[in-house]
Amino acid sequence: MIIFANPKIRNLFISIAACTFIFTIVSIFLVKSDIKNASIFMAISCIAFGMAVLLLCYRFFVQQNRIMEDAVLQIRQYISGDRTVSINCNDEGELYRLFHEVNSLVGILNAQADNEKSSKKFLHDTISDISHQLKTPLAALNIYNGILEGEAEDNPQIAEFVKLSENELDRIEILVQNLLKISKLDSGKIVFEKVHENVYELASNVLGHFEVRARQENKKLSLSGDKDITLKCDHNWMIEAISNLIKNSLDHTDKGDSIDVEVRRFASIVQIIVKDNGSGIHTEDMPFIFKRFYRSRFSQDKQGIGLGLPLTKSIVEAHNGTIEVDSTLGIGTSFTMNFLIPTKL
Repeated sequence: MIIFANPKIRNLFISIAACTFIFTIVSIFLVKSDIKNASIFMAISCIAFGMAVLLLCYRFFVQQNRIMEDAVLQIRQYISGDRTVSINCNDEGELYRLFHEVNSLVGILNAQADNEKSSKKFLHDTISDISHQLKTPLAALNIYNGILEGEAEDNPQIAEFVKLSENELDRIEILVQNLLKISKLDSGKIVFEKVHENVYELASNVLGHFEVRARQENKKLSLSGDKDITLKCDHNWMIEAISNLIKNSLDHTDKGDSIDVEVRRFASIVQIIVKDNGSGIHTEDMPFIFKRFYRSRFSQDKQGIGLGLPLTKSIVEAHNGTIEVDSTLGIGTSFTMNFLIPTKL
């Protein structure tokens, strides 16, 4: 039987069998002999047999428990990031077969992690190279567009085409910048310089960048909340995250609509909420809004490139936070970024 491949289990059964044999011989001897108080001796031998079996089982299960505790410790170390751990499986038996499979799984996961790391590095390097190569032609196209704009003052049709061309060049530049940012986050090459920032002031500065656009589109921007809330974060990346949410709201609101930013603090979290009363998100799109390049079939937005929300999600998660969305079609959308406040023990 496979179970007896483990020498410890085999020895346990042999020991129990030996105790049973000895007890049987003693019992036969006591039954056939004319010893006074034989029943007492029989009871004593029965108790001794039971204690011997219990002792053998106890020793066996203590050893098994020690082996399992060591295996659990190795697995926890692996989960904590130590990729060099390995469970001792130099014995035979079903338990050691399990340990061998766990070691094989660890090897496969390590190989996949190495491949993923290489893929991310390749992606980052490729996007970096492409974005670098695009800078020169983009700069040249912007110059040519500026020249055409100056020459088209007396021709409204050409001026309109020049304006459209400028918008498309801006879109390409934003796309390249966002791709580069996401690839940097994915590759793990970004070192976040986290310092304590006043969240209200941070959000106020971001809103200031969108005031001109909001005024041109006749939309209202507002900020509310506690002015003394602080959060340990990377200044530039947090501005990027908030900016993307506000831009998304501006892209999906109409003339006369409003975008409200609220800063709140609870016992253990800081929240930054960006809420609008715009078109809302269709139920079909809700599971996919944080996927890269996702475009809804219901969307009338022709300017979005589908990278703002995924980039925001990556930034929030890099700060050990979460992002939630609540939206009702035709009523509005609310994005909530949650950041844990480290507790002092």
